[in-house]
Amino acid sequence: MPKIKTYNYREVEDRIYNFWLENELFKANPKNVLENKKLPFCIMMPPPNITGRIHMGHLLNNTIQDILARYYKMKGYEVLWQPGTDHAGIATQNVVERQLLKEGIRRQDISREEFIKRVWEWKEEYGNIIINQLKRLGISADWSRLKFTMDEDYYNAVIYAFKELYKAGLIYKGLYIINWCPRCYTTLANEEVESKEVNGKLYYLRYPLLNSNEYIVVATTRPETYLGDVAVAVNPNDERYKHLIGKKVKLPLINWKRKDYYNNEVSEEIEIISDEFVDINFGTGAVKITPAHDKDDFEVGKKYNLPMILIMDYNGILNENAGIFKGIERFKAREEIVQKLSENGYIEKIENYNYSVGVCYRCGTIVEPIISEQWFLKLTYFKDIAKKVVEEGKIEIIPEHGKKIYFNWWDNVRDWAISRQIWWGHKIPIENEEDVLDTWFSSALWPFATLGWPKQTDELKAFFPTNILITGWDILFFWVARMIIMSLFFMKEVPFRKVYLHGLIRDEKGRKMSKSLGNSPEPLDLFEKYSVDGVRMGLMLITPEGQDVKFSEKYMEVGRNYANKIWNIGRFLHLNITNDYKPLEKLEIEDKWILYQLDELIYKVNKSIENCDFNNTAKILYDFTWHKFADWYIETIKTREDKNYAISNALFIFENLLKLHHPYMPFITEELYQILFKKKKSIMLEEFPNTYGFNFREDFHKFEFIKNLIEEIREIKGIFKAQTKKDLKLLINTQETNKNLIELIKNNFRIIGFLAGIAEIGETKEKIKNSGVIALNEFLGFLMLENINIENEKERLYQELKELEKLYSSIKQRLNDNEFLNKAPKEVIESQRNKLIEIEGKIKRLNRILE
Repeated sequence: MPKIKTYNYREVEDRIYNFWLENELFKANPKNVLENKKLPFCIMMPPPNITGRIHMGHLLNNTIQDILARYYKMKGYEVLWQPGTDHAGIATQNVVERQLLKEGIRRQDISREEFIKRVWEWKEEYGNIIINQLKRLGISADWSRLKFTMDEDYYNAVIYAFKELYKAGLIYKGLYIINWCPRCYTTLANEEVESKEVNGKLYYLRYPLLNSNEYIVVATTRPETYLGDVAVAVNPNDERYKHLIGKKVKLPLINWKRKDYYNNEVSEEIEIISDEFVDINFGTGAVKITPAHDKDDFEVGKKYNLPMILIMDYNGILNENAGIFKGIERFKAREEIVQKLSENGYIEKIENYNYSVGVCYRCGTIVEPIISEQWFLKLTYFKDIAKKVVEEGKIEIIPEHGKKIYFNWWDNVRDWAISRQIWWGHKIPIENEEDVLDTWFSSALWPFATLGWPKQTDELKAFFPTNILITGWDILFFWVARMIIMSLFFMKEVPFRKVYLHGLIRDEKGRKMSKSLGNSPEPLDLFEKYSVDGVRMGLMLITPEGQDVKFSEKYMEVGRNYANKIWNIGRFLHLNITNDYKPLEKLEIEDKWILYQLDELIYKVNKSIENCDFNNTAKILYDFTWHKFADWYIETIKTREDKNYAISNALFIFENLLKLHHPYMPFITEELYQILFKKKKSIMLEEFPNTYGFNFREDFHKFEFIKNLIEEIREIKGIFKAQTKKDLKLLINTQETNKNLIELIKNNFRIIGFLAGIAEIGETKEKIKNSGVIALNEFLGFLMLENINIENEKERLYQELKELEKLYSSIKQRLNDNEFLNKAPKEVIESQRNKLIEIEGKIKRLNRILE
């Protein structure tokens, strides 16, 4: 049999992935479900934007999905992992617009049809880049079913859904305050607006009372919007203003006609009204009301039937209602308005003020709240049923705290503005309507429209509802909540049984990853450096359930080293393999020890994956394979004379380990399976291990004692710098040691002598001074330190102990210092605490040895 070479993951990954594709191992067959041959397992890939490139979030999300898809395939399910891409309306339009500008063409210079043709051309050239990148990750999606949200059948499904919701009275056109991006020239949903802290100003404006020398002062961060004010509001419980309620003020400077949205003239003389929504402690306790340009004011305007005055157009340029400021851009107008008000004595004061502004999630432009006629979906109609399916457990949200966030969103939900003022997307099917539907509207149909709905296809019958959705918590409302209501409306069923919300990937300091900060590694570079399996495993080792992931490249190195360890175990077994394979025919103590733990591992891996505890699964696989199987079992069987039985048993265990690792590390496990076993076409077609019932508890505890004894001997040899000495003798105190343990040690000297590096075992009734004392439960022994200057070693150890105690005292003092605890970063404090525990352990060990 030829030798296995060093692991060349670059060559293996490409070859193995093509092998899977050529053998159609990712394809799902609905007939197997419909004919009751297999149970279905369906998972929907969150469709990445066609403008995107693979980033760390995709890496995390798709690794978790692939773990589940491969696991359930090996458990005998008919698995459909449905892949696809999203047309990403605003993002794609922006990309193509920039491309056109390089040619000196503005979107407005060409027809809508010509622009959409250019988008399709761009999509054909660049739209599948991210899919090809995802394939590098080794994911087992059914690529033969790749779906795009602008495919003809999917497009028709979206239009059908709109019409049905419209017929049901759940879609309407209405005037509403919306988030408007002047740069992208479109509406944004609340969830598409990001919050950004700014160092701004708080302006205190004086509004003169009619027929009085008095004035009332209002505070605002947006003084330009005073041009659209229609009232001043105070709290009815505010003693300062009770005498002013019902009186009027005149808006400064305005001596021109203002008209509301319906072209009715509105006076510059406005009333002081009272409402408990006003915060007595903000600013002066008096607030200006601008219903056309503020969300809270819009609600107040509806409540009191106030007029709505637009003071700017949708490009952010002030209009006729701004009078002398007409034609000025909104932020330039702010400066000029403040200057004019100041010159005329209408500014009380200006303060520095830090506050949040909403910015467009795509281009970063400050969003303008503005009234507009838009198409809306009545989300409020779905509130109770959307909560009920989660409350009743029809949909499980993991982790548990995700439910609270979900319920809170529904409790504060507003109707959803589903129209967008762009060209690329699903055109609203209403005569004379030019707007398209929000991208999230079309992706809300993903769990069933990808399966052929509204047709009753075999795929829909077999795989809907799906089993689980894997997604980041950041799109719980963008996408998850909306898929739930669409499924309940159209399918009368939940779209999935479980939702697993993973965290976001951040850098080691907890910062969001971004190219500007230079803290966002390229996944493809990581693959090149650490192997795909190494990156996948490394990532799972640092991904706690539902929490953000603090990314560290050193864990990618851990993953790569682990892959190399698995490969080297395979090489060792391959080197020692014989044609006479006899697993489990002859079992020694070390075989029973490892088999007992293999059963435990199999049970835990199955349970952890099914409970979506991917981090724990990675840890227990790593610990068993490296620290138990490689460090102890493989080393122990090197002492065996019955090599064939030992290697057969090791191969049996290793085959199970390859299967257990396959969902996490698909490439290396497939390659080693093909070399060492190849019982089926692919490891993917093997059955995932189930427990065997190895009942070797007593032997397990016996070997644990042997292991502890070896570790104690190694530690003493290390302390006395005698690691290389192989001629040392262990004396067992027969007075203090259990007879069964003496027998156990003698019977297994082949193991203890080889792994502890000792030459001989003897017995004594004395307590030997100047030796390494080993005290275990029902065992006392002495490692004879001959040819070692004990007094010199004692002195060296005492000095080492003093240094450690000094360091321990210094760290403890620092950790008791409140100033340090308040100022130091969390990770520094944690590091110091861990160091303290480590030093404490060393001090205890040295004291024990010296005693």
